[in-house]
Amino acid sequence: MSDSSDRSLNLNFLKEPVLRKLCEALDKTNSKGWRKLGEMVGNDRRFRVSSDEMEMCSLKVLELEGSPSRVLLRLMGDRGCTLGHLVDLLQTMGHTEALQCVKPPGIQILIQPQSVAIIVGHNLRLSCYAVGKAGVQFQWFKTKEEVHNSSSPDLVISPVQLTDAGFYICRVNCGDSFEFSQWAQVDVLNVATSYGLGSHSLEGRLKVVIQPQGQRLLVGDSLQLECGAVGRPIPRYQWHRNGVPLHFPEASKRRLTIPYLLLEHHGKYRCEICINNERTWTNEVDILVDDVFAFGAGASELILNSNQEPPYATDKVALLIGNLSYRNHPQLKAPMVDVYDLTNLLRQLNFKVVSLLDLTESEMRNAVDEFLLLLHKGVYGLLYYAGHGYENYGNSFMVPVDAPNPYHSANCLCVQSILKLMQEKETGLNVFLLDMCRKRNIHDDTTPNILLRVTANIVFGYATCQDAEAFELSSSGFTNGVFVKFLKKRLLEDEKITVLLDRVAEDMGQFDATKGKQALEIRSSLSERRALTDPVLPGDSSDMALAHNRQWAKAHELPESMSLDFDCGAQIKLGFAAEFSNVLVIYTHIVKKPEDMFFCQAHVTNFSPDLDIDPKEMNRETPEETGIYLLSSSLPQHCLYTRLSSLQKLRDQLGFTVCLQGSFKAMDELVDWTTDVNIGKPLIAKLDLYRTMRRNSCLQTCPMPHSPCHSPRAEHLHHHPQGLLSPHCSSPYLDVCEPLQGAVGGSGCVSSTLYDNCFSRYGCTSSDSPGRASIPIETTDDINELQTVFINSLQFHHQ
Repeated sequence: MSDSSDRSLNLNFLKEPVLRKLCEALDKTNSKGWRKLGEMVGNDRRFRVSSDEMEMCSLKVLELEGSPSRVLLRLMGDRGCTLGHLVDLLQTMGHTEALQCVKPPGIQILIQPQSVAIIVGHNLRLSCYAVGKAGVQFQWFKTKEEVHNSSSPDLVISPVQLTDAGFYICRVNCGDSFEFSQWAQVDVLNVATSYGLGSHSLEGRLKVVIQPQGQRLLVGDSLQLECGAVGRPIPRYQWHRNGVPLHFPEASKRRLTIPYLLLEHHGKYRCEICINNERTWTNEVDILVDDVFAFGAGASELILNSNQEPPYATDKVALLIGNLSYRNHPQLKAPMVDVYDLTNLLRQLNFKVVSLLDLTESEMRNAVDEFLLLLHKGVYGLLYYAGHGYENYGNSFMVPVDAPNPYHSANCLCVQSILKLMQEKETGLNVFLLDMCRKRNIHDDTTPNILLRVTANIVFGYATCQDAEAFELSSSGFTNGVFVKFLKKRLLEDEKITVLLDRVAEDMGQFDATKGKQALEIRSSLSERRALTDPVLPGDSSDMALAHNRQWAKAHELPESMSLDFDCGAQIKLGFAAEFSNVLVIYTHIVKKPEDMFFCQAHVTNFSPDLDIDPKEMNRETPEETGIYLLSSSLPQHCLYTRLSSLQKLRDQLGFTVCLQGSFKAMDELVDWTTDVNIGKPLIAKLDLYRTMRRNSCLQTCPMPHSPCHSPRAEHLHHHPQGLLSPHCSSPYLDVCEPLQGAVGGSGCVSSTLYDNCFSRYGCTSSDSPGRASIPIETTDDINELQTVFINSLQFHHQ
């Protein structure tokens, strides 16, 4: 930490990340906390803090996220206390955790050893590079035992044997201090052939070298399946049966063991193997389980063939859209968390997932067009939407972030028109999960003419009932909306999709905060037992479908990490991560710097104006400071982070500048070095969603004339008590709900007679008179029989 290395630095000039960690350590209620520090300062005439001031510090615990330590440190800084003084006080207190926050480490480990899977007979190399105030020495350990002749940064074992498998760690010594590296696991595979791999070519490669073998066993036998892959870092394993992930501890290991077989354990087994963003599969093998009381060699085949062939998908594709940063309407919070959580769950079910945030109308239509290109006969298609929305005459409308105020059907996407286009693809299953309000939009009196075919493969899961609102939990952090809060607990269950949604509805019905206010509604025409867990068995896809699949996969490839060498001798690692399909994270890390360089820092700059990046949110010391909340635990530490959102707006290749700043011991001034980097069009930018509705297929299916109207204005503010649920028709955390222009159904505000402790999630109804919300009610006379004949024929479930 650059600001922690100067003992003369005043405490009031500590950087926020350092100050926050220091306060967290001191706020803990123990004998070495902030009170003890205050007592010691009280005995020092230079920085003395009075008893009244200590009382003022203690009152901070009554405030939300209040910190007594922060107030105490500010008082000390006002009296001239420096970082050096604070370090002396903390050393006297023996507060090791707080010292680690402010005292720069004498040893910095720049490169950590990485876990690796390797074949017997190959060469093993583990590396640990570190710098210190003086020279550093290295010593490697295997578990607790020293490795002989291992006092260099690189541990080399040639050739590696089965007995070399295990966990390794390196101790770095510098004078009287030492630091340990992270643990590295070495997995040694006993394979007869080398499969074409050179002895030094494992970096970044993933190759299966041990395939599972099919078996025929009896009930009560033990099943053991083994696979293996080589690569660095060590691969991760996940076993599947009949295309469904197995969920028990042994299923995430190289060796799958089921100690006592039952008849239901028969099926097709294979293992998914991953390294970073690379994924591969083992061969699929048959495991046959015979009843011990059955006679004849064909007993198990009779058992297997007695059942009807289970449903399967030729592919699984999901489009997830979360709109939260609206230009003319209330801002939302939960869609980002909801889309992120569902993305991770659907990927476990072998869905090709595209997750997008904050799309304009043209971007939404183009994203739907790309989604439709991936659909063909037998594909399971799933569309999830979270954001503002409304429902008129049985048709649901999704509201883009650039929708005007008020909006109407010409500015929005009709879900039923998307369903019509999906039906034309002869899909195997069509699932719509709509996490939005379903209030009627009084500014939209058009009647869309959408004729749907009668197919027995449609499922609608609405977060709330017709003419009702959906909610999200009020929280200072990031939490799910009510629908996804319960959906994510059930999504991996191997059940018919309607049964799964029924269980979600039951769970929501037991939630006190929304009981009687929000209920999941299910509409379905599904006749077969189709589930999201069904296996994928690719059919005879056309060349065009395969080409679209390849393009979609290419649009989700991350740029490769790179090392940049500067003339001064410093080396910078540039890494990339995807938070969503249209959100890229860039992180920079200094791998090597010259010995005589006193200070060194690298940052990125000069991005395309298409992305509209706030410079204040670039090159931050923690992911959270730049808005990376959901991915932060998966990112490497000790880097500078930059978050690039709205990649769909990128018109040209993404180029930027990496700037290195450094100062040498013999110089006081900073010296700059720069290099330009071009990573092409990353992630979803390759699909050019910014273009103005290229095919307009989604729009053309649902022609809706533009009917301009004016928004009535509410004349009064309506007061609501603070509660568990936050409004999305007003600013969060405010007790007053202001009149809004153009929420769902048009302009207006929440009725003062709504609910004591809940606020509407994705929009609200309009109000023409003060103090009372106007709630339009759909009558049977409003419904066009021709347009809704199929919609109303869907089986209706309501919990």
